[in-house]
Amino acid sequence: MNGGAGRAVAVGEGLLQIEDCLDADGGIVLPPGVNLVSLTERNIANVGDSVAYRYLDFSRPAGDEAVEVTWNELGVRMRAVGAHVQRVASRGDRVAILAPQGLEYVAGFYGAIKAGAIAVPLFAPELPGHAERLDTALRDSHPTAVLTTAAVRDGVEDFLDNRTAEMSRPVVIVIDEIPDSAAGGFQPTTIDVDDVSHLQYTGGATRPPVGVEITHRAVGTNLLQMILSIDLLDRNTHGVSWLPLYHDMGLSMIGFPAVYGGHSTLMSPTAFVRRPLRWIEALSAGSRIGRVVTAAPNFAYQWAAQRGVPDGDSGIDLRNAVMIIGSEPVSIDAIEAFNDAFTPFGLPRTAFKPSYGLAEATLFVSTIEPADEARVVYLDRQRLAAGHAVAVDERDPGATAQVPCGHIARSQWCAIVDPDSATEQPDGQVGEIWLHGDNIGRGYWGRPADTERTFGARLRATLPSGSHATGADTGTWLRTGDLGFYLDGELFVTGRIADLLAVDGDSHYPQDLETTAAEASPVIRRGYAAAFAVDGETGGGVVVIAERAAGTARVDLASAIETIKKALTERHGVRVLDVRIVPAGSIPRTTSGKLARYACRTHYLGGAFH
Repeated sequence: MNGGAGRAVAVGEGLLQIEDCLDADGGIVLPPGVNLVSLTERNIANVGDSVAYRYLDFSRPAGDEAVEVTWNELGVRMRAVGAHVQRVASRGDRVAILAPQGLEYVAGFYGAIKAGAIAVPLFAPELPGHAERLDTALRDSHPTAVLTTAAVRDGVEDFLDNRTAEMSRPVVIVIDEIPDSAAGGFQPTTIDVDDVSHLQYTGGATRPPVGVEITHRAVGTNLLQMILSIDLLDRNTHGVSWLPLYHDMGLSMIGFPAVYGGHSTLMSPTAFVRRPLRWIEALSAGSRIGRVVTAAPNFAYQWAAQRGVPDGDSGIDLRNAVMIIGSEPVSIDAIEAFNDAFTPFGLPRTAFKPSYGLAEATLFVSTIEPADEARVVYLDRQRLAAGHAVAVDERDPGATAQVPCGHIARSQWCAIVDPDSATEQPDGQVGEIWLHGDNIGRGYWGRPADTERTFGARLRATLPSGSHATGADTGTWLRTGDLGFYLDGELFVTGRIADLLAVDGDSHYPQDLETTAAEASPVIRRGYAAAFAVDGETGGGVVVIAERAAGTARVDLASAIETIKKALTERHGVRVLDVRIVPAGSIPRTTSGKLARYACRTHYLGGAFH
């Protein structure tokens, strides 16, 4: 088996050592030959009999849910899958994974990369509400082959028959029908650190999804950045995740063990949503034997606090848990609800790590210090919408809560920039977040103009003192499309530029309007409202689509809507054109569970909520 630049990985090299990845100044520099494949080979050579991944399959009998694969077993499966990929795909061809969550997905992802192909982690057509996203990604990436499982093969075949008439139909390979003996047919291939390992399709919150080209260098650098920032240096640290494996945060939970030789326990998103206590129980099992790390967006922590609290005598132990919360912006309500629910089970106050990341940066950008507690600052809402972070008292009627996302990862730079002038903004001033570092993706697949616009930005001027660009070379920067600011050395993320509402010359963050709507009436599910601007017959204004909360069947909707409109007008001074209360599950969300305001607005204008 070959590593990067064609160099064989010797058994005696041992597991990757963090100190071998740092230069004299402490910056991250990947050693020669390090890539996703060589990292798995190190684990096979040194801890081959150890568990690599565990999947909790709740369709199996109670007590028999856990299915495990060791590094040795994974190595065999990677070669077997890779051999089948090599029969139909050449180096650099795209190979899509359209499979359910599970160990077959992990083997398919790694197997495609080991074969020299570019993996395209997607999902089976059975995922409801995302057929168009899947179709878009397949047409965009033009995969030569599709990896799936026997359980969903018929659905995959039907989808490809009906959706890919204008493109060459990819060959379907069924992962769990490939025998281990096929591993003998694998042909070693050279993998360079700057080769593209996979295409990470964006979530589609503000526009149709696009494929980010993620290189082996970007993956390795970003995983090391995460390990160092969150202090995951103990090899007895394990991961627990229900996040979909086609999502950047979900992929990080299978990449983490590859770097450090630990293991991750996985489950399906559906298993979590149906019974969030399963997530808590898996975290507790990991906490009993060492540190355990997980990651999720706001809604997951709120859902677990509502529906996943165990009995007091359950034996749940979360004393060694690390909880990454990575939404834009991070909700202090979600953190406090989870803390209130699970502090009795040993959850430390330092467990929560508000973080910032995005697919274009592979994932991880910033988080708070390991010993710090998540905190909140209160800012003047109107001044913040106008671009200035001005602290106010918590009791101020114009206060809005903001959670800091901590410090930027090692060997990564983050500048707050005026997007029009491309000049760095001083601390306390809101601007677009620009990033620079080896963790940044190479560009968008097949989109040179978009790549140049997003990944090819150049700073025209930096601050004369206190610049956050100090130490970065003079190369290009990534324009994230996110708004934020620095305060006391920490990064705050306030929202997406594309989500910002402009009404009558004033700007408004949609999450502020959504929070006001939810606070105005109990008829709205907290965290399940989407606000956006539209042009009406009498001028521009705001529309709010909100899902109805459980147990409110007797609440008069007409009265609730008027109360919500009044609250929005009085608190924000906006013209409210419409408020719609819709059944639970009606608002479109991204594949990671975030509100898809762009899609919601499109649906509304198309009459979907009428």
